[in-house]
Formats: sequence, C-alpha cells, structure tokens
Amino acid sequence: MSIKLILSGGTIDKYYNDSNGQLEFNDTHIPELLSLGRCLANIEIEQLMLKDSLEIDDGDRESILSACQDSVQEKILITHGTDTMVETAAFLGNQKLDKTIVLVGAMVPFVFKHSDAMFNMGFALAAAQTLPKGVYITMNAKVFDWDKVFKNRHLGQFEDL
Repeated sequence: MSIKLILSGGTIDKYYNDSNGQLEFNDTHIPELLSLGRCLANIEIEQLMLKDSLEIDDGDRESILSACQDSVQEKILITHGTDTMVETAAFLGNQKLDKTIVLVGAMVPFVFKHSDAMFNMGFALAAAQTLPKGVYITMNAKVFDWDKVFKNRHLGQFEDL
C-alpha cells in the first residue's frame, strides 16, 4: 500500500526567522520528520505549496482537489494549517471522492522542541491506512469526520460538533 502525502503548508512546516522574529516558510521539514519518526510506510510526497492556511483560497483548494483526484493512491494525507483546515476538509468532503483523505497539522512548528507535529503525523499516517473512504481531520490523537468538526480557537484544539 502506498500513501500520497500532499504538502500545503501550515504551522507544521514553519520555522522561526531570527532576523525578524516571525514564523515563516523556507523549505518543508516533512522528510526529516518522517525520518526521525523512523517511518517505514511507502509514501510519495507532493509539495503543492507552503502557505499559512489563512492565505489558502478556493484556487488553492482546487489545486489540492486536483492532486487528490490525480493521485493513483487511494490513501491520501494532506498537511494543512489548522486555521482553515475545516474549510478545506469540507471542500474535499463535498466532492465525494472514492478515497481516504486525512488532513493533519500542528499547533507548534516541527522545528520547536515541544511540537505536536511528529505525534500528529504518526497518528494521521495510521489513520490514513485504516479508516474507510471519506475525508477526515486528525489532530492530537482524535479523528474527526469532515462535517462534524470545528476548531475551538479559545482552547486551541479541534472538537466534535
């Protein structure tokens, strides 16, 4: 079984820029994350973009959809920022693709010591391999159906509707 891993950005892939004090994108950290996690799954990575999810628009969602449709793999994992992850999951869920699609991200960048990125990625990879066809969000050891989830910004976590 092969898994398609589509990269769209989000906090999981940001780093701290010492010169301006901002969290920014430079290059993806996902191959390093998978290596450090000793991941043995057969994964094909496609980097579509590295964007903060607040900057993801409908055109970007169309690109993500096209990558899912064009994928020969039926198991797809998408890295995505948490601020608009629910919107992208809903966009994909409404397409009723005959694939298992899991969106994952992190609240803390992978490059930070106390990041949730590696745990979330490992959990999402397991979920993508075992869940039935559909669209899901996985964060912090929980699986959410695309149409029954919201991000509680006050608590900084995803919850069931």
